[in-house]
Amino acid sequence: MELFHNLILGFSVALTVQNLIYCFIGVLLGTLVGVLPGIGPLATVAMLLPLTFNVSATSALIMLAGIYYGAQYGGSTTAILVNLPGEVSAVVTALDGYQMAKQGRAGPALAIAAIGSFFAGTVCTLIIALFGPPLAEVALEFGAAEYFSLMLMGLVTAAVLAHGDMAKSLAMVGLGLLIGIVGTDVNSGMARFSFGFSELTDGIGFVVIAVGVFAIGEIVSNLGEEEVGERQTYTARIGSLMPSWEDMKVSFWPIVRGTGLGAFLGVLPGTGPSIASFSSYMLEKKLSKNPDMFGKGAIQGVAGPESANNADAQCKFIPTLTLGIPASATMALMLGALTIQGIAPGPQVMTQKPDLFWGLVASMWIGNLMLVVLNLPLIGLWVTLLKVPYRLLFPSIMVFSCIGIYSVNNSSFDLYMASVFGVIGFVWVVLECQPAPLLLGFVLGPLMEENLRRAMLISRGDPTVFVTRPISLAFMIVTVLILIIMVLPAVRSRREQITD
Repeated sequence: MELFHNLILGFSVALTVQNLIYCFIGVLLGTLVGVLPGIGPLATVAMLLPLTFNVSATSALIMLAGIYYGAQYGGSTTAILVNLPGEVSAVVTALDGYQMAKQGRAGPALAIAAIGSFFAGTVCTLIIALFGPPLAEVALEFGAAEYFSLMLMGLVTAAVLAHGDMAKSLAMVGLGLLIGIVGTDVNSGMARFSFGFSELTDGIGFVVIAVGVFAIGEIVSNLGEEEVGERQTYTARIGSLMPSWEDMKVSFWPIVRGTGLGAFLGVLPGTGPSIASFSSYMLEKKLSKNPDMFGKGAIQGVAGPESANNADAQCKFIPTLTLGIPASATMALMLGALTIQGIAPGPQVMTQKPDLFWGLVASMWIGNLMLVVLNLPLIGLWVTLLKVPYRLLFPSIMVFSCIGIYSVNNSSFDLYMASVFGVIGFVWVVLECQPAPLLLGFVLGPLMEENLRRAMLISRGDPTVFVTRPISLAFMIVTVLILIIMVLPAVRSRREQITD
């Protein structure tokens, strides 16, 4: 009954004209981002953060969330029609979706992708509503030691499950922690690592790093790539969007399994939608009676991965909203948006700001419905946008990013800092160092330091407080086990195959 009342509150918030508009803008931009390769939801959310300062926290979060899960929808459209995945997670969809399009079955492929995405989004939103409050209640019992151990486990998990070399990912986490402590020490009032710049006494701005590394850095790296050549599109042969009864029957269990697998992986820090979609594809191929059909137009190869990547994206909100632990770099940006709005992320958000939490949950159902209505009729428009040359698209994004950064503090110093981080971000791309773990470390660094100091003060300087408290000890043991398991040669080899 309490859940019913909470959902009524959520829909009363989400169905206001302002929030409906922001939800629509979010899912529309998300679809656009998913269609256009090389931008991604992370860079888009980073660029749009300054625009959320003048709106309510609920509206800001609804829009940013719409961009995130909307991008998962958009990536499948061009993957199927043009064999050009807009999102990394849509690469798997292209394997069979494009073959279906070449066979004149683009319509059923697009429809099944939309149905699977809508089903996964709906189910995972229900999971958030059901399990979010109990998990938050448990988290409210945590002390400083438990929070430090939980954040440590989250960072290690994110590093070892991130793409690329594990040692580089761990190094990026450490670098993020160091950048996070730049500024004034809250206890002593002394400036740390400001190097004489008064602008750094308040720390490095979250928006500066987010836009610099993920927007400017990605733009520069993409400009170095060759222009995408002419690709054959199959928009003229889409035909009926209504899948046959046989298509629905064959796709039903892959959609259910993909949703379950994506929901499980979505809760884990560091596992992106690409891992969920790849795992779903491999699972369906192993369970299929005709595995040779995969890669030649098997509709299960579209249904499973599309459901999995959308379920993963949606369930990333569970640890973010209930524990204050971002499960991905985009979720770290969401926490940054909350912090900028003056809201401390964590389980107390659900009790102190119920309209924000339940409004966001309700908006996810509305946003998923909007995406189904938007995506299929606008297929021709999305494919046309792919013809816009990057040399015209990216300068516009760069100008927009600079305006957004300057508008935060009216400071030219922030623009210089963003430029520096843009160059550093490009270097990281060249060196194949994933910047996502760095952002997680940057966001969690100050929180970890605060809880570490608090735990040490309470224990009067006794470091064993982290292993004498049962819950904290459990998190520490899991952290060590994760590191040990990932060092094993067989596991490392398998991880490299999945994340490459």
